[in-house]
Amino acid sequence: MKQLWCALSIVTSCLLFTASASAKENSSEALLQKMNQASQSLNYELSFISVNKQGIVSQRYRHIRLNNNTLAQLLQMDGPLREVVQRGDEISYFEPGLEPFTLNGDYIVDSLPSIVYTNFNQLAPYYDFIPVGRTRIADRLCDVLRIVARDGTRYSYIVWVDTETKLPLRVDLLDRDGETLEQFRVVSFSVDGESTAAMANLEKASLPPVFSVPDIASANLTWNVSWLPEGFKEISSSRRPLPSVGIPIESRLFSDGLFSFSVNVNEITDTANNAEQLIRSGRRTINTQHRDKTEITIVGELPPQTAKRIADGIKFGTAP
Repeated sequence: MKQLWCALSIVTSCLLFTASASAKENSSEALLQKMNQASQSLNYELSFISVNKQGIVSQRYRHIRLNNNTLAQLLQMDGPLREVVQRGDEISYFEPGLEPFTLNGDYIVDSLPSIVYTNFNQLAPYYDFIPVGRTRIADRLCDVLRIVARDGTRYSYIVWVDTETKLPLRVDLLDRDGETLEQFRVVSFSVDGESTAAMANLEKASLPPVFSVPDIASANLTWNVSWLPEGFKEISSSRRPLPSVGIPIESRLFSDGLFSFSVNVNEITDTANNAEQLIRSGRRTINTQHRDKTEITIVGELPPQTAKRIADGIKFGTAP
């Protein structure tokens, strides 16, 4: 009888632990979803710094919703005046020495970290959302969460979310060794303040015409990627000539909803240099391999070990 009681106690403890862990993960996912919604629905202004291996950039980001339309502005605070503005699905770029131009898009990719706009329901099967605790950023109390791929093949994030507004106040991108590759850090911010009045004129401002990007036709390629990290799916494939060379390059683009990379394959005539090349700059890795008269290049937001494993698994003569 005593043994049966012990067995039941162990089973009950395991079930309670599993339920508790599941509840924490669900609450963490819900908090990240609220961060996504707040970033796209509130009227606010952020002053922040972006830190990476190249240095520190000070910027200001304003965002409002007016007449069911998104108006946003990203301004570089130091050095030459660089400005990006968004009106609806049109994003206009103003750079010194360049003609202003406009592209279609959902948000300004140069402002808040891309993880802020992520569909976390899509990530849930492949990532763990781990609550770390609470701390202060920019004199605000924040919930701290880690976002880690379960298969250990990708970078990870730590996110600080303001407990009141649910806006992101700090985001760190970490490599597999825990070293910080990039950091987004808010210095000061306001919600429903002067940003609404300052941005209202953008609704009727004259913006550059939309830049026409030619469509790239999908191609049937006779090679396949035999191994992918869990959750990655092919987004597109193409075949196009290399500029000034004329040699066609074949590409496949993959994404898991948070990180992305491309696999590029082209023929080469000079086979003297067969050495593998590996370059990492911040979050981006470039891995180049030569096989016979073919060059394989992996370019994307991947750790070097993962990029190499993908390149090693390229199979020729087989369609996906």
